Amino acid sequence: MATSAQPLRIDPARATTASLGRALRAGRTSVQAIAQSHLDRIAALDRAGPRLNSIIELNPDVLKEAKRLDALARKGQWLGPLHGIPVLLKDNVATGDRMQTTAGSLALEGTRAARDAAIVEQLRAAGALILAKTNLSEWANIRSNRSTSGWSSRGGLTRNPYALDRNTSGSSSGTGAAIAAGLGVLGVGTETDGSIISPAMRNGLVGLKPTVGRVSRDGIIPISHTQDTAGPMTRTVADAAALMQAISAHDPRDVAMQGAPAAPDYHAALQPTALQGVRLGVARNQLNAHTGIGALFERSLQQLKQLGAELVDVQAPRPATWSADELTVLLVELKAGLAAWLAEFAPQARVRNLDDIIAFNEANAAKVMPHFGQELFLQARALGDLDSPGYKAALEKCRRLARTEGLEALFAKEQIQALVAPSGGLASLTDLGAGDHSTGGFSSAAAVAGLPHLTVPMGVVGIQGGAVLPAGLSFVGPAWSEDTLLGYGFAFERAGPQRVSPAFRRYSTANA
Repeated sequence: MATSAQPLRIDPARATTASLGRALRAGRTSVQAIAQSHLDRIAALDRAGPRLNSIIELNPDVLKEAKRLDALARKGQWLGPLHGIPVLLKDNVATGDRMQTTAGSLALEGTRAARDAAIVEQLRAAGALILAKTNLSEWANIRSNRSTSGWSSRGGLTRNPYALDRNTSGSSSGTGAAIAAGLGVLGVGTETDGSIISPAMRNGLVGLKPTVGRVSRDGIIPISHTQDTAGPMTRTVADAAALMQAISAHDPRDVAMQGAPAAPDYHAALQPTALQGVRLGVARNQLNAHTGIGALFERSLQQLKQLGAELVDVQAPRPATWSADELTVLLVELKAGLAAWLAEFAPQARVRNLDDIIAFNEANAAKVMPHFGQELFLQARALGDLDSPGYKAALEKCRRLARTEGLEALFAKEQIQALVAPSGGLASLTDLGAGDHSTGGFSSAAAVAGLPHLTVPMGVVGIQGGAVLPAGLSFVGPAWSEDTLLGYGFAFERAGPQRVSPAFRRYSTANA
């Protein structure tokens, strides 16, 4: 590693995998300097200043690990393409180190996982520096139907860096806010339905929900083995591709990965010409009612045309036809999945299953349930198991309406390579008393179908009081088309609006 080049002044808000990697290999910086710059920014913005409260726990060994990575680099031993790049993990991803894995719940406070999740193993093998874990909507937002996204009993409330009184969305709330604020370079979120796409969009980020089975779920606290997946949340499409390259290796411990094609070269798909000759379906029946988002979307469609895409209006499947059945599937799978995860990854925890968690929450209601209850947990307890006829019927209906008769049929009928639509509405005001106020979203069809979904920033909308809030453009494609979607997003990002950095301010309490 050379040492004669001009030292790099690290700006965490603008750092990328490529820029830091080049600087490291040129000897212009060190992993320790990169780590310290991000720790300083966390202290200034997350713990003090605007107090984003997006980081639930710092890795106590991060500087020791940075020193080790620097020592390897001096010997010319680069572990991989992410050597020294700071990564933030959502706190439902198991790490077999001194950090806890709790899904934001006091019921798991003090729990250290028995081993790393598969994607954490892959990240470490690629040289990534695990900087911290991020706050989330407790239990990934499956505890209550009155919950406030971004709040957990262990981590408190995460604030949106674009407007501190507005919601981050969730459940990957802390990852969204932290990456938007420059507290890490690469962020790992998880999604069951909207938990990557929604917070990525509302925090001005690129977010990719992969095909179920593309990324291992081993070690991730589960909701649904049918719909769960991890994925990138980053400031650029190239960074999302870099993260996907590191976490897409086959893992025999996840049965959903059986039969999946080999992971592609995600970087090779990042071409400015990726949209030329591509036929895209415009899901106008998914348009958001907000006039500002509508204007950005129409402008984005014109940009897609200029980039060579052919646009055709289509009718995307609507979630109202399967939403009740989806909830049944999620709650039945939650009950089984939680018990299995606790047995393997947290055998020392005070809780062993959903019944234990419910009892803990009731016994500690003042701390655990000061704002909302656990209605969904109670519903899950009352439902049958994975062999029950009601569950099987609900699962069949979801797969048929969302996937085979839904998105897959639409792709074939209209001969389109992907759907495009606004990713959702603007960030709403946080209301711990009433819970989330929905402003719309386009996540459900792809989530229930298990198909890939990419959101990229498409601009910002100014609202009453002076806040400037991000909006996102969605691309939804067939199974295993993550690289193709990233190519579309890269071409759009390169030609489209520049990402606007957050202001870290509190604005008027008037809704948009």
